[in-house]
Amino acid sequence: MSTGELTAIRLATRDGASLHLEGRGGRRDILMLHGLGYASWAAEALRAELDDEIGLWSLDHRGTGRSTDGSEPITMDVLVDDAAHAIDALGGRVAVCGYSMGGYVAQTLTARHPELVDRLVLIATSAGGDGATPVPHATRAAWLDAVGEPPESYARLTMPLSYREGWAEANPDAYERMIRARLAHPTPTAVWLAQYEACERFLAAGSATARLGVPILVLHGDADRVVPVPNGRALAASAPACRYVEAPGAGHLLHLEEPALVADEIRRFLSPTQDPPGNTKE
Repeated sequence: MSTGELTAIRLATRDGASLHLEGRGGRRDILMLHGLGYASWAAEALRAELDDEIGLWSLDHRGTGRSTDGSEPITMDVLVDDAAHAIDALGGRVAVCGYSMGGYVAQTLTARHPELVDRLVLIATSAGGDGATPVPHATRAAWLDAVGEPPESYARLTMPLSYREGWAEANPDAYERMIRARLAHPTPTAVWLAQYEACERFLAAGSATARLGVPILVLHGDADRVVPVPNGRALAASAPACRYVEAPGAGHLLHLEEPALVADEIRRFLSPTQDPPGNTKE
């Protein structure tokens, strides 16, 4: 288990944003990039399962968590620049973990700055493009219908969809802790909408995962109601050096539902004695 105090780092951007980066160093560092509207509270469960050999760092995207927004519009390019800034602050070239939208940022970062990414962990995400399976209509409708609601109402109306069906009801204490953590630094509606548009543009254009020249670990729950599991399978199939792990019955927020499973896979993937993966599936 990972223990000890977190270090907080403030990063200033050229357009006036102040980015919050937090974590603790290990023999092997990994940077987590978050999903749509989420922030560093969503790294805590996974960090608790990782041993001190692996230092999990978490970047709050601009305008979310404890990061402030800047003068530039929020686009995928801007989010990638922010992630590159965070890696530079960590000393350069680390493993990167992105879930959902964070996976879009991570893929784009790796394509544009291969010198910064050692290995890539992609959780519950998609490469987009013509063959992608879209967000289910019911999920998208729930998001957009709730836009503009107060933060707690929005969270309670939409967040259960990010877990497997019935998870929130079966795990009320954990769910309420996550709600409280999320509401400590709620994401403004304008920032959520800008991230949503950045996601839509990424998914329309697609990512050339076949050209990402780093080892990749893809994890996906087969009960994902946000980014359906065919996206994870297709992403893994298109990557030249990839290990694919599918979690039966797990929803979109796999690293929160099954943090021990995800931690075990990351530990194995980042082990200095582990050979880079070929195309394997479990």
